Amino acid sequence: MRGVTGVPSKINKSILIIDDDRIFCDVLRDYLIDNSLEVITAHSGEKGLRICSERKIDVVLLDQKLPDGEGHLLCPSILKYNEQTKIIFITAYPTFDNAVKAIKAGAYDYLSKPFELEELKLTVDRAFRTLDLEKTEQIQNYKNAREIEETVLIGSSSGLAEVKKLIESASSVDAPVLITGETGTGKNLIAKAIHYSSPYRDAPFVSINCSAIPDTLIEAELFGYEKGAFTGALTTRKGIFEMAEGGTLLLDEIGEMPQHLQPKLLSVLDDKKIKRLGSDYIRHVNVRIIATTNIDLENMIKDKKFRQDLYYRLSVIRIHIPPLRERRQDIPELCDYFISKLARGQTVRLPDSEVARLMEYDWPGNVRELKNVLERAIILHKGPLIRPSELLGMPLAPEPLGSPYATSSREEFLTLEDVERNYIRYALHKFSGNYTRTARALKISLSTLKRKIKRYGIV
Repeated sequence: MRGVTGVPSKINKSILIIDDDRIFCDVLRDYLIDNSLEVITAHSGEKGLRICSERKIDVVLLDQKLPDGEGHLLCPSILKYNEQTKIIFITAYPTFDNAVKAIKAGAYDYLSKPFELEELKLTVDRAFRTLDLEKTEQIQNYKNAREIEETVLIGSSSGLAEVKKLIESASSVDAPVLITGETGTGKNLIAKAIHYSSPYRDAPFVSINCSAIPDTLIEAELFGYEKGAFTGALTTRKGIFEMAEGGTLLLDEIGEMPQHLQPKLLSVLDDKKIKRLGSDYIRHVNVRIIATTNIDLENMIKDKKFRQDLYYRLSVIRIHIPPLRERRQDIPELCDYFISKLARGQTVRLPDSEVARLMEYDWPGNVRELKNVLERAIILHKGPLIRPSELLGMPLAPEPLGSPYATSSREEFLTLEDVERNYIRYALHKFSGNYTRTARALKISLSTLKRKIKRYGIV
């Protein structure tokens, strides 16, 4: 492919050659082009700049002597259109000082004429690798920034205040931390808050869910393996411990750690050494361990399913997150926070009566459930008001007399159809989805119930 148009979908990289020697451009284009690379040519500085202004160019091969100016003077203008473009400056030996000027102006590298095509290919490949590394770094920096932004702890209850104090203490040391709490309380959030407020915030934060990986694979995931260590080990691979070097390793759901691996984990915690599967070479690792669990590890110790010495080693600092039902006073603040994040510019309002009803709910899924319910309510809402309690199957409560919602516009009242839909949903929730018991309680036939469930799209 030699032009801008008609580019096949496989092409994902581009290179622009700016040189007035047409034969030279054709030779370079024919040598460099392949299925994943589009090569474009321009025979003047003006045309080259126009191409850079119209589309993204990854690499530019820029000649020093152009019919309309000096090549090195174009570098700032090219980078103005895309600061990540890698400029490879091409110069003849007598004008070597211009190569220095080009590098100072932002060129990535330079080649002196005459050069071997293989030398050109190596320089171009190196430029593309640098681009890929920069993109990876930018993505990682963006993810880190988002992670830091999302480690805000919302609430002022006494239970959460104690958690915040422990986070501050844990952030200043590198001792292991054990975070306990029910599902959905935010254990991973606390782990990230510790990492991103510590001196190691710029180092890796790597997590592994011990319950999501089969027992036969988790050792290889943790410690890595050498090529040929077992059937299917076709290459050498680093483990999670090595990937987290200098940073934090989160062992999520540590209670699911297989018993045969618990002694090895204890040894790593004590000695800071690992050995890949199939290797005799011992590697030193410097990793801060944070573990989380929603299981009572002390009961597991009694049942001989979890090592007591590992438990004590992991819980040098222990943080317990109270369930949402024990800090209901934080619900209004959490609602405000989640709605501001989830509404994305929409005009959305949560009535005070809804907040009161949400504070009455027990939240078995904790903060995660609250966030999910608010998100669904925002997606499904019609008009400015959202009523997440309806999605929880809570019985409908009439507005008190004198309430602004009882005397305002008709659109703010539920229709009879909405009332029936919500009450059927509530009854199903009450009877754990049992259609027969629900129909009996509502005094309707089973076929009528099924017809209404289908009509209202009740899941």
